Amino acid sequence: MGAERDGLKGWFAALTADDPSLYSYLLALRFGMINVTAFALLGAAWLQGWLTSLVIGDTTHLVAAITGVFVVGLTMCARIALQLSGELNQVRARHPRPSSRVGGYLASIAGRDGQSRSILASALKLKLASRIAPVRHVANSLVILGLIGTVIGFIIALSGVDPEAAADVSAIGPMVSTLIDGMSVALYTTLAGSVLSVWLMLNYRLVESGTVRLLTAIVELGERRE
Repeated sequence: MGAERDGLKGWFAALTADDPSLYSYLLALRFGMINVTAFALLGAAWLQGWLTSLVIGDTTHLVAAITGVFVVGLTMCARIALQLSGELNQVRARHPRPSSRVGGYLASIAGRDGQSRSILASALKLKLASRIAPVRHVANSLVILGLIGTVIGFIIALSGVDPEAAADVSAIGPMVSTLIDGMSVALYTTLAGSVLSVWLMLNYRLVESGTVRLLTAIVELGERRE
């Protein structure tokens, strides 16, 4: 027991602030926790039957299209989160890989003056920002797709209304049915686009903060080594 206790103490003592293992894929872990929680809430909503009417009411398949766009955005975000986690690990490595973004930046600023390093840091900022920008565009497009679905739903609802047939009792039933179908499309697509946009934006904010952290860490590391 004494040997095991000493071994555990040694292991915990080794995990200092400068130990890269503390940061290994921490961003990816946060990404996973956010999305596991979100999927758990989605599963709970499905078990409660709240999503059944949404699936049944998706007669135009717009909700399915919005969901497909969301999955593409979430996949992009997952890939970026993994890349950022690996690059943050390289910042704290004693000898960053030359093929990594950290190693490439350090090699590019070697022997450069302050102005050149500033230009290279700005270029790195643009590269990192352009990598995560598509995720924000996808998240914004989800809201737009939801609004398009709203317009289509209202068009469907109003297309079945015939003022001249309003006095005909037999025609009221089909008109009401078409009106309900159109309103279902409008509301469900708005709901799907809004909720999935919020979900994806949470992931975007995570990778955005990781990108800022990475940029700051790389630039500070480069300045310390010069």
